[in-house]
Amino acid sequence: MRFRYDTNIGLRRDENQDAVRCEYFGHNILAVVCDGMGGEVSGREASSLAVEEFFHHFAEGYSEGLSEEAVQKLLLSSVSAANTVIYTKARLDFNNFGMGTTCVAAFVTSDRAFIINVGDSRAYLITEAGLHQITNDHNVAALLFEQGKITEEEYHNHPQKHVLIRAVGVDKTVAADTFILEYEDNISLLLCSDGLSGYCSDDEIYSVIADTDFDDVANELINLALEKGGRDNVTVAVISE
Repeated sequence: MRFRYDTNIGLRRDENQDAVRCEYFGHNILAVVCDGMGGEVSGREASSLAVEEFFHHFAEGYSEGLSEEAVQKLLLSSVSAANTVIYTKARLDFNNFGMGTTCVAAFVTSDRAFIINVGDSRAYLITEAGLHQITNDHNVAALLFEQGKITEEEYHNHPQKHVLIRAVGVDKTVAADTFILEYEDNISLLLCSDGLSGYCSDDEIYSVIADTDFDDVANELINLALEKGGRDNVTVAVISE
């Protein structure tokens, strides 16, 4: 099992508010991607704090042989721990009011992938047929689409596509979605901020993945986003067995 990840400030921003980290836990992999919000300094700090606290809490609670339910609970409590740290910091310093971050994470074992997300950073399953989005976007446009008030085409260009309805650190508690994928042979996953998924189509992303050596895939995905204008920070993590 292997991973590659990278992050880039993009071409239009003065600061990179994304954060990413991947590490081995034995033969397993934990990957986290966060996209901060709340002003340049606060957004950068929120995403960095979220990644740091998520890994710290997960590492403290993890041990080999945890049940499926225990791993899922540990992911949820790790997001909750990150939420508490950011929420508290924002209320101790008015300069950080409104700080928060998206968070998408994957814990990948030999036969299962545990996914958790808050916000609109995404997790995709990569198959021979293409990309399949696992997570749901927690933004206003996605909610309107789910309610049948806008079409799929309108969703992609909606002015409230980047207005989040859920984020880590904004409220005292946080609601996260969780997913479990089971497989027998192998799995490939992509985690990314909306600096990639918001400006590049699934087909464009998949074409890069399919045509690029694994060692170069993270860098080439970032190059794709830059070629499309680089209007946001862009962050990717790719896991493959």
